[in-house]
Amino acid sequence: QVQLVESGGGLVQPGGSLTLSCVASGSVSSIRDMFWYRQAPGKERDLVADITTGGATNYADSVKGRFAISRDNAMNTVYLRMNSLKPEDTAVYYCKVEVRRVVNVEGATAIRNYWGEGTLVTVSE
Repeated sequence: QVQLVESGGGLVQPGGSLTLSCVASGSVSSIRDMFWYRQAPGKERDLVADITTGGATNYADSVKGRFAISRDNAMNTVYLRMNSLKPEDTAVYYCKVEVRRVVNVEGATAIRNYWGEGTLVTVSE
């Protein structure tokens, strides 16, 4: 129903910057909050940042002050600007969108999450 394609990953030196992009297609009108997660090998997939439809943002403590999430609803895109990158930021970064669909006259909603395939960010000399 919603397809996500991430891009922008790559190799960057410590202290460098990268901007990740995630473009949504399909039932984009149903997208609500948008998220960036990351997963290092052998680790759990952890929330990095999220942004609501109203533009409110939330960040993991480990990236506060360094990362910035933004969205362009006209382009159906969410971005993650990553500055001052550290080796521990190395991970596959995944875009996730939350879809909320009203399913009955009482206003009940069905919530579904859609994930991109991920883009690898490697922070290393």
